[in-house]
Amino acid sequence: MKTRLIKYWKPFAAVVFWGVSFIATKTALAELAPAAIIIIRLFFGSLLLLIIALITKRNLFIGFKGYFGIFILALIAVFHLWIQVTGLQYTTASNTGWIIGTSPVFMAFIGYLFFAEKFTLVKTAGIIIAFSGLILLISKGDLSNVDFISNKGDFLILASAATWSIYSAVNKKIALDYPPLIVTLFLFVMMGIILMPFTFNGKFFSSVITLSITGWISVLFLGILCSGVAYVLWAQSLKGMETVKVGAFLYFEPFVTVFTAWLLLNERITFLIIISGLIITSGVVLVNLDKIIFKKKL
Repeated sequence: MKTRLIKYWKPFAAVVFWGVSFIATKTALAELAPAAIIIIRLFFGSLLLLIIALITKRNLFIGFKGYFGIFILALIAVFHLWIQVTGLQYTTASNTGWIIGTSPVFMAFIGYLFFAEKFTLVKTAGIIIAFSGLILLISKGDLSNVDFISNKGDFLILASAATWSIYSAVNKKIALDYPPLIVTLFLFVMMGIILMPFTFNGKFFSSVITLSITGWISVLFLGILCSGVAYVLWAQSLKGMETVKVGAFLYFEPFVTVFTAWLLLNERITFLIIISGLIITSGVVLVNLDKIIFKKKL
C-alpha cells in the first residue's frame, strides 16, 4: 500500500505543477514572446537536471538510437509547447485547463490507431460527452460562436492536448529503454537547440534584461518545477505504471488551473464554465473507465 502511494504522488505532483503552469505562462506572456518563455524554461530545466545527473554520477551516453528517438520527441515537444503558449495569448488560463483535460480522449484515439485498442460503445459515448462539454465551453452556450478565427486560442489549446497525447505515447516507448532523467535532460537540450535560431535576437535579449521580478518568478517556476521536476516525474510514472492510470491524473489539472486562476489572476468562474468542465471531465472519465473495465474482463 505504501509503495503504491509513493508511486502515485509522482504523476499527481506533475499535474499540479502543470495546472499552475498556465497561470505562470499567462503572467510571463505580458513581458515575453512565446518562444522566449519556452527557451528560458528549457534552460533552467536543463541546468537543474544536469546538476542532478552530475551529482548522482549518471551515465550520459545512451547511444545513437537513443539520441535519435529523443530528437523526434523533442520535435513533438517543441511544437506542443509553442502552440500551447501561443494559444494562451488568446484565451484564459481557466479555459486552457479544461481543454487540456481532454488529453486522455486523444490518447484513446492514439491507442485505437497505433496500438489496436478497441473502440467500444462506452468509450465512444465518453468521447461524444467530452467534446460536447468542450463545444459548450468554447461557444459560451451559443453554437454560432464556434468559429476558428474568433476562438483561435481555444483551438490551439485543443491542438496542444492532441500533441501531448502523442508526446506521452512516444515518451513511454523511449522511457522503457533509457533512464527518465537522462531522457528528459537531452530532450530539453535538443528542444533548446531547435528553438535557438528562431529565438536569439535583439528583442529576446532586451526583454530578458528588463524582465520584472514577477516575470522571473514565473519563468523560474516554469523551468525548475514545471519542466525540470514535472517532466521527469511524468516520465518515471509512464515507465512504472500503465498509461491509462497515469493519464487519469490529468483529470485533476483543470481544477488546479481554474482555482489558481481565480486566486491569482482574478479570472471569473461562471456557472457555464463549471458545467462545461464537469461535462468534459465526466466524458474523459468514461473513456478511461471503459479501458479499466475492459482490461479487467480480459
